[in-house]
Amino acid sequence: RMILRPLDRVLPRSMADFACFLLVAFFVPVTYIFQITIAIPELFVIGGFCYTFLWVGSLFLVFNISSNMLAAMLVDTTIRKELLKPPAEPVKLGRWHMCHDCQALVPPRSWHCEVCNVCVLKRDHHCRFICCCIGHHNYRYFLFYLVYMIIGSLASFITHSVYLWHFHFDTYWRLFTVFTVFAPAVSLALYPSWESFYVVIYELNLLGFAISSLLLVFHWPIVSSGSVTREHNSRKYDLGPRGNLEMVLGKRMHLTWLSPFVRSDLPHDGVHWEPSGASSPKED
Repeated sequence: RMILRPLDRVLPRSMADFACFLLVAFFVPVTYIFQITIAIPELFVIGGFCYTFLWVGSLFLVFNISSNMLAAMLVDTTIRKELLKPPAEPVKLGRWHMCHDCQALVPPRSWHCEVCNVCVLKRDHHCRFICCCIGHHNYRYFLFYLVYMIIGSLASFITHSVYLWHFHFDTYWRLFTVFTVFAPAVSLALYPSWESFYVVIYELNLLGFAISSLLLVFHWPIVSSGSVTREHNSRKYDLGPRGNLEMVLGKRMHLTWLSPFVRSDLPHDGVHWEPSGASSPKED
């Protein structure tokens, strides 16, 4: 069952969160508008197959980037989402631990976040770009946010490259382009023009692709081993490739790529964790 956060816990809690959120909130719609109104119409005939395909594809990508980002922000994955009931069995109770900040006994794999100021179920990390912690109930949305950000940034970078370096080679193959790439804010302040602005968008595409790719490369081995960042290189909760992926994407994981609105219930409540048979005695 999906439970949403209260509005006061959705908003950015630090200047770093706010700055990163603003960057994404500016980058995604501006890039989409540039693609649809400037780049694609110059590359292909309006109304043709290629134009229509890229137009629909761009719309699909922007929808999934934005909606998965919002879903990760809105879905509550903290210990506040439900009343926690510690198990009565001593062995299971021994896996729980006391959080002195929350003044509560919390389940295994739940850790406190200093920024969110709450313990998060199966906490992985605090994401600056999404302004919240990624945990058991919103990991799916974070993962698809990265995937679609990579695809969207790469596609936009390719069409943008053709627009700048093929169709407008004479305009952009100059010293000011290099200056804009290395000092975009200064360049826009000294030489405010659409040409400088297009180069800044081009640079943001490259930056978005690089950051999202690095994050996915880092997180994919963690997801595929059934662990979280804090349990890196541990297979204590490894359920095999399919089981680990289902634990993140849910029981209808083959459909989750379509939209964050596709319901896919998780096979676990995020509270009562049992080490798998793959774990070693040392890890237990």
